[in-house]
Amino acid sequence: MSISPTLEIQAPTLPRPKIGFVSLGCPKNLVDSEVMMGLLHRAGGELTNHAEDAEIIVINTCSFIDSAKQESVNTILEMVQHKQQNGGKAQRIVVAGCLVERYRDEIQKNIPEVDAVVGTGELEAILEAAGLSPRPAPASDSPFNILPQGTASDLIARAPSAVHQHSHPTEVGEQLHPHRNEVTLHQAPGITSRPEGDAREQQGRFSRAAWDGATAALPEYLYSDETPRILTTPRASAYIKIAEGCDHPCSFCIIPQLRGKFRSRRIGSIVAEAENLIAQGVREITLIGQDTTCYGEDLGLKDGLSDLLDALAPLPGLRWLRFLYAYPNKVTTRLLETIAKHDTIAKYLDVPLQHASPSVLKRMKRGGTPDLFLKLIDKARATVPGIVLRTSFIVGFPGETEADFQQLCDFITAARIDWLGVFTYSDEEGAAAFELAADLKVPKRTIEARRRKLMRLQQKISIKSKAAWVDREIDLLVEGESEETELLWQGRTPLHAPEIDGKVLINDFGPHETLVPGTFYRALITESHDYDVVARILE
Repeated sequence: MSISPTLEIQAPTLPRPKIGFVSLGCPKNLVDSEVMMGLLHRAGGELTNHAEDAEIIVINTCSFIDSAKQESVNTILEMVQHKQQNGGKAQRIVVAGCLVERYRDEIQKNIPEVDAVVGTGELEAILEAAGLSPRPAPASDSPFNILPQGTASDLIARAPSAVHQHSHPTEVGEQLHPHRNEVTLHQAPGITSRPEGDAREQQGRFSRAAWDGATAALPEYLYSDETPRILTTPRASAYIKIAEGCDHPCSFCIIPQLRGKFRSRRIGSIVAEAENLIAQGVREITLIGQDTTCYGEDLGLKDGLSDLLDALAPLPGLRWLRFLYAYPNKVTTRLLETIAKHDTIAKYLDVPLQHASPSVLKRMKRGGTPDLFLKLIDKARATVPGIVLRTSFIVGFPGETEADFQQLCDFITAARIDWLGVFTYSDEEGAAAFELAADLKVPKRTIEARRRKLMRLQQKISIKSKAAWVDREIDLLVEGESEETELLWQGRTPLHAPEIDGKVLINDFGPHETLVPGTFYRALITESHDYDVVARILE
């Protein structure tokens, strides 16, 4: 008996499980979601933004403050309903992210419908959690996938859809890239660290011993330019995470325990990622990390962020480049000069100052004084003409007196910050500030009143600042119809970071019958409001 040589026996085609994502928290969390989506897609998963169609639902959580934790828990419970309802197809619920690092055991104990958990340092474990096996990447494909126009933005749908973004050493393990002569760190237990981080570790900064269910090992994962990733931001824009973790001692923050010690990606890997993104139509890149100004210190670089900006800014096809989350005492003269000398780098500096009272800053373990901050602001404005400044403050930190708060108000008046966010203090178990004496804690009613007062003060500053924009010509990235009304469109300038700053509202298309989202236009500012401005498209 023989088999005909022309007979082909084909392997059965395995069904592609439909997977829905809910991404909560900050842009850094969003990048983690995009990486997990890329891993799942490569392994055969099919992404959907309809919760009722998803067989596997992944919730990437945030647990930075109480409100974020509550939102994460509420979202998990909401997605569990799709598993319990007869009409839904959900068979597996996977919880990922910061909430897992903090409450790993409690999640599965208290919400038994959750089938698996994936921490911030375990992104590659998403495959096992979803019941999928790794697949090699096709040799001809870029590791970055951009969904068809329209689909990517749909993946940022609002709940209850299944994809949602909310607007908050033992041994060396290295892998040599086959296409470039540089060693790039992947998930490696022996990653290099900053001396500051090593010292803080000895002082107990990263200890999670008091956290029931948390693993002793800190996250050490770093994605690279070879990691698959599906972009969910509008097609022309993307984030690149250049570093992970944080070594700073801020007493209000538990991110070091959630994310691990500070660790940088290699410059070559970041440049390769940027080139891949640009080749697929991305024109605006925003660099992110817990503290981008520490970039490269663990790799032996003295002014690593400046080196990185110098490498990225000249890339052909790149229109706008910016970085977020600078630490005040890390903003060097060279960094400011680097911003000034490249046309592609947005004249934009995001420096979260947190407060202006020296006594509060000392309890926050931040350091600094109003005079030092004002000198930094003056230097930035002198070195980079037209620079726009963003910062954020925390009101109601334990021990904050009326005098401390007034000092903060005086500073805001003097500094004339362009974009300002005010956060109310959240008492987080595990943060050093949580252990401060009870009589230092500020009443919630007082905290909220102070927040409102600061926002009223900033509103007056913003009105005057935005009025100065009128009659200016600007480059404008059109995003689409306004979120407020279909009668207007909206866009951003290089001086607006995605999602966090004001908007440019478009009420006149000029010579164009219609506008194309994701396209750059020249525009004229015609009027201003509290935080937004109105523009007319030019020739």
